Amino acid sequence: MPTRVAYFINQYPRISHAFIRREMLALERQGIEILRIALRGWDAPIVDPEDAQEREKTQYVLRKGTLGLLAAVVKTLVTSPSRFFAALTLAAKMGIRADRPLPYHFAYLAEACVILPWIKDFGATHIHAHFGSNSAEIVMLARVLGGPPYSFTVHGPTEFDKPAALALREKILRSAFVVAISSFGRSQLYRWIDHAHWKKIEVVHCGLETEYFSGVPTPPPDVHRLVCLGRLVEQKGQLLLIEAAARLKNKGLKFELVLVGDGEMRAEIEALIATYELHKYIRLTGAISTEKLREEMLAARGLVLPSFAEGLPMVIMEAMALRRPILTTYIAGIPELVRHGQDGLLFPAGSIDALTNAMEKFFSCPIDELQAMGEAAYSRVVERHSIDIESKKLASLFKSSGK
Repeated sequence: MPTRVAYFINQYPRISHAFIRREMLALERQGIEILRIALRGWDAPIVDPEDAQEREKTQYVLRKGTLGLLAAVVKTLVTSPSRFFAALTLAAKMGIRADRPLPYHFAYLAEACVILPWIKDFGATHIHAHFGSNSAEIVMLARVLGGPPYSFTVHGPTEFDKPAALALREKILRSAFVVAISSFGRSQLYRWIDHAHWKKIEVVHCGLETEYFSGVPTPPPDVHRLVCLGRLVEQKGQLLLIEAAARLKNKGLKFELVLVGDGEMRAEIEALIATYELHKYIRLTGAISTEKLREEMLAARGLVLPSFAEGLPMVIMEAMALRRPILTTYIAGIPELVRHGQDGLLFPAGSIDALTNAMEKFFSCPIDELQAMGEAAYSRVVERHSIDIESKKLASLFKSSGK
């Protein structure tokens, strides 16, 4: 009998969630049947054709609006009153000292009521969520309502910043298992549970498909160009990058930075670029397709990511798969993948001086040295982040949970 797993995601498809798509497709190649469920995303703009295909496979909780939620609540209350009140009590408990007020947690219960019959009709033996926020709470509540065992993947840094407000301990203790994407991530989860429960935490890396590793090698171009890929938010450190760029400009260095992504800090970033008169040095692309991102990476010397907080960024893996060296910070799970002086250069987070010096060194590095770093990076990411290898680990966990 095939193993059937329901996947629950806040918004899907989404350009920043391509790694979830890769994971589900890899699991299907392993013979796992996947039901895709998301809160929202049925009407969001899409730039990737693969995401358009995924949207057709996904069921959406909020598509029928408030009436759909209320109908699901009434049905669950009538058919399973004891389970409903147990879940209601848990939702109220989760609202205590939470980062969101109590009504949100009652809404999560209503959303759990919506997904419960979908999971049962599909015959799911397990439900898995990505991120330890509301998505993990919803699948936990679905379990209390009579759904299958659940698990969730913790990426960070949000879960590490506010574990108490997210009631991370409660979610872990009630789960079948929890996935961390790095050893660092596992260590942070260990902090919030007793030693007896450490065995629940499994490390499964995010992975890349074979096609990422099979392209014809393209040597780094002899241009002073770096790409920075990430949401335009405080934790990614783009403002620090602009400060460093201003210093390099004042030294007379000619270069180009390409900032790929969008977010709430775009206006502030654009204003700082204008203040330092860096329009000829920095280009913002907004959100772009996977193919366009590949083109930008191949046209650059490497990836720069001056992050203040991370889990283990997928963009680092993608750049390494294209044989591009990495210029990034000594934080979270990054040093587990990127080795200083071998796959790129690491520098202390939050230091404009260190970032400026690292960029200057990177731009002055001979092409043959960059190419050697790129080859080392490629070998490293192939060894540690193949999606088919990592999905086998996850498939084994799902099968064990369903027994």
